[in-house]
Amino acid sequence: MSIPVEKTSKPKIHPAPDQLGFGQFFTDHMFLMEYSEAKGWHNPRITPYQPLPIDPGACVLHYGQALFEGMKAFSQKNDDVVLFRPQYNCQRLITGATRLCMQAPPADLMLEGIQALVRTDQAWVPKFQGGALYIRPTLIATEAFLGVRPSKNYLFYVILSPVGSYYKEGLNPISIWVEEKYIRAAPGGLGATKAGANYASSLLAAQEAKKKGCAQVLWLDVTHEHIEEVGTMNVFFKIDDQILTPSLNGSILAGGTRDSVIQVLKSWNLPVIERRLSLAEILEAHSQGRLQEAFGTGTAAVISPIGEFQYRDRALIVNGRAIGPLAQKLYKEFTDLQYGEKPDTRQWLMKI
Repeated sequence: MSIPVEKTSKPKIHPAPDQLGFGQFFTDHMFLMEYSEAKGWHNPRITPYQPLPIDPGACVLHYGQALFEGMKAFSQKNDDVVLFRPQYNCQRLITGATRLCMQAPPADLMLEGIQALVRTDQAWVPKFQGGALYIRPTLIATEAFLGVRPSKNYLFYVILSPVGSYYKEGLNPISIWVEEKYIRAAPGGLGATKAGANYASSLLAAQEAKKKGCAQVLWLDVTHEHIEEVGTMNVFFKIDDQILTPSLNGSILAGGTRDSVIQVLKSWNLPVIERRLSLAEILEAHSQGRLQEAFGTGTAAVISPIGEFQYRDRALIVNGRAIGPLAQKLYKEFTDLQYGEKPDTRQWLMKI
């Protein structure tokens, strides 16, 4: 498709690498494309970053038809800029849109728009290890009406944000609160989609966890007996030299990094098992000294070692609050690939 580009007349000042944090700055441009029943997907364009004109009656504002994705572009040591498994994220958005009764752009149109935008703002891609250009594709319902039904009009847009580490701890192990009061999702709900509603429902528990000195929440299922995921990440445990992660059950988000980690672990001939995991067995493994490591996986943090679980009035220390060898090896595996230190043998990278 032809994508016209309107360049900004007021370029922003690029922040210093040590100021980036996560999601605090946005680049100069954005990609937009609309859908209507009469025209289908149309009017793709790149414009200066600016507020969206949206009707106060838009369906997204009242009935929550909103879905997004997250991926990254990396600057490699040879100055190539690459995306990490963008096809996975595009397909996940399409799957989520079906669940929310939304019209998603075809994957090839999404990718074409994302690539064009990253090329336009390529100068914003951080050039240090640990930095990346975070890509936020978003799909919202824009038809103005009151009444509970799916919208007939949609806006797909993409914005970019130069980022450093997601957590202030960086690669240092984080503390996690085991949440027993609130739940993130239930069977038959939206837990397997990257819907905005999922994140709204998680905010109160995350806020309370931060007051306890924790970076994130360990979510349990609707029975409060089985482990699901950690805030913005999927979760893995190493117990008795086996790597365990909760199986996808319809209320857990199928993370692209999770999928990639499982593939890598299998290629290393390590025993990785996807199954239902109870909180009781994790507590027992810890009390018996069999819990060797725990870590989260996700686009934002890549690999995030867990040094402590705060459970009720107890602090369950994992590996002496130090990063474990498996988490360290996985982090190196992924960052070496993303920054061009090793060849892309799995064809996971897409060059811009």
